[in-house]
Amino acid sequence: MQSFQYLRFENSSGLATIVLNRPETLNAINDAVLDELDQAFTMLERDDQTRVVMITGGGDKAFVAGGDIAAMRQMSVLEGEKFVYRGQEVLKKIEDSRKVVIAALNGYTLGGGLELALACDIRIASEKAKLGLPEVCIGLYPGWGGTQRLVRLAGKGIAKALVFTGERISAEEARELGIVNKVVKHEELMTYCRTLAQKIMENSPIAVMQAKKAINQGSEISLDQALVLEAEAWLVNFSTEDRVEGLTSFLEKRKPHYQGK
Repeated sequence: MQSFQYLRFENSSGLATIVLNRPETLNAINDAVLDELDQAFTMLERDDQTRVVMITGGGDKAFVAGGDIAAMRQMSVLEGEKFVYRGQEVLKKIEDSRKVVIAALNGYTLGGGLELALACDIRIASEKAKLGLPEVCIGLYPGWGGTQRLVRLAGKGIAKALVFTGERISAEEARELGIVNKVVKHEELMTYCRTLAQKIMENSPIAVMQAKKAINQGSEISLDQALVLEAEAWLVNFSTEDRVEGLTSFLEKRKPHYQGK
């Protein structure tokens, strides 16, 4: 098992948990954290037993409070260029992962932290979470997909209001805007996310993976093109042993035993 300096990594029964662990900086993301996230997801992509990945923040205050401001203050323009593209690359890797990725938002989810959450498949927030893209307040603006993923998720008007003002919103406001899927009591967050992961893992691995592909790729193209993509992904799934097992178990009124084949 690979060791990390800034991540705590656990893997059990098909569920991997990644804890961003820089609580002294509210889990701010720097180059080293990006490298470790990249390494973690490279490792996970090679692990066929892992079905779901859960990402959360260390400590009791933040999921991720943003990019590391102190580090960015010292960057040259060329270093900043590398940092923005590196962040986009790692978050895209998370978004495109064959795993289902759940963000457990346990506190401040700001700037690069919200951008990380937006790259995940599902976002579950503690009632204590605060979300926002406050980069304009410090002379920046979101560069790790915040202006692009948020507009696709919540629409232009909401994205512009949040980005232009840098306003922080409550978890409940984020749910109402469609930015998070559900808000739960703070002490129930991790249990809820594990239960959600278990529900996902009870289903056909290939069906879930092909559905993720169809949703992610189809949302970026025309409806006619997306329907072709959906049918192609459906046919890939239809050719599997899991499809036969799923239909057979339904007719036999028993629980399916999927093999991911």
